[in-house]
Amino acid sequence: MNISCSGRLQLTSFFRLLSTNFKLSARQLLAESNGGIVHEKILTNTSNSLIIDNNLYNTHLQYADISRKPVRKEAKEERIQPPPPNPDPSGNERTLPRLMNFPEIMWPSMFNSMRNWVLVYGIIRPYFDKEFYLKEFIRGAKKAMQVVSVKLMNSDFSGLNNLVTEEALAELKPVIQKLSVSQRRQLEVQESDVYLTFPYQVGVMFDESSGRKIQKRWVEITMVFHILRGLHEIRESGEEIPWNMGTMPEYQDKVFVCNYRFIKEFTSGQESDWTINVVNHFKPLDLINEMKRV
Repeated sequence: MNISCSGRLQLTSFFRLLSTNFKLSARQLLAESNGGIVHEKILTNTSNSLIIDNNLYNTHLQYADISRKPVRKEAKEERIQPPPPNPDPSGNERTLPRLMNFPEIMWPSMFNSMRNWVLVYGIIRPYFDKEFYLKEFIRGAKKAMQVVSVKLMNSDFSGLNNLVTEEALAELKPVIQKLSVSQRRQLEVQESDVYLTFPYQVGVMFDESSGRKIQKRWVEITMVFHILRGLHEIRESGEEIPWNMGTMPEYQDKVFVCNYRFIKEFTSGQESDWTINVVNHFKPLDLINEMKRV
């Protein structure tokens, strides 16, 4: 869609106004409460805006852990580096190691949901793609997540070339290769086992480098999927699923959460397909056990 010079100035002003109004940090309660102890994570950004930044390379968000006690240097280094595989559920490490160095996201944020609506209906659809519908994207993202999870389980890295970015594959490959057979099996996700799906965050990025005739632009969408292994069979048997299954021992080992971040270039004449640049599978039970040890 061609935009006049005055239109671009108005659009840029709108972006800056949007980023100024939304500059405050968005609190995300990652939260499992145990014995009155609540673990919180706070979402922050190093740039002046939360999502939209004219400098493409400053648009990525950073997450910081907030706790009552000072964070030891050793504990900080442990969070940065993916823990080694440990097949023993009673061990001190995760039963399913972190696949990528990306913070675990479990629940939606009201702040993000409002901003997502503004970005989709105020920017993406009017200026990038009039045929973009979030519901259709979510359905496609769920199918893509299932395909990628199966290929990861089978260590089929060549089959991921057009689905996952090269940078993400370079980070995923050494971790997947170190997993045990039982851990790899935990990566597989059936679409029928997904019981909750939502877009956590929609991001719009621009690159206005000097000398460019065409403004480069991208859209990133972070998706969250909640999975209960065997959900399809449970439903077919007529068994009622308790609302608090996450706290019940018989269900805890079957509950997984997947974070997938999708990216697409919307530059005029250079549009790409949706690809995945973040893949994370984790067990909420592992996070609960980590909180107990803090």
